[in-house]
Amino acid sequence: MSSDTQLGLNFAYMLTHHVGIELLAATPFEHDVKIKGTALSPANGKLGTLKHLPPTLSVVYYPLDNTSAFQPYVGAGINYTWIYDEHVGSRAQGAGFSNFKAENSWGWAAQIGADYMINDKWMINAQARYIDISTKATVENNGVAPGTRAKVNVDVDPMVYMVGIGYKF
Repeated sequence: MSSDTQLGLNFAYMLTHHVGIELLAATPFEHDVKIKGTALSPANGKLGTLKHLPPTLSVVYYPLDNTSAFQPYVGAGINYTWIYDEHVGSRAQGAGFSNFKAENSWGWAAQIGADYMINDKWMINAQARYIDISTKATVENNGVAPGTRAKVNVDVDPMVYMVGIGYKF
């Protein structure tokens, strides 16, 4: 998979002074899908591209007192990834591949981060997340064996790094 940079938004609701629920949303990501060896060797390299939206819902724990200006946290949650706009790359098309299609997926997520309160309303945030985005895809191969469909495991599994400014309502 390739890297991509997009705008991300976090929405958090504090259930208690130490526990919150957070929704991560982002603008669409685009990634290259690469393949290696075996029966797919004529297209060894880039199979194509896909776009996805990976909203993630997490439970977040803040261990320090809520009056502390520095608020580290950890969180864990679930992710549902919508995958769309799959395309076979030109090299793979030349090797006879077509009709690339990936399934939407469910996965888990983990995060670590910190907020620093500038004043009562504004904060600076930094975080790192791992999101499990693994899916199954199919692609037709008319170059090696006409009319056959190959199943492909696609692992995006991004590390997500965010730095931002937040506002507390």
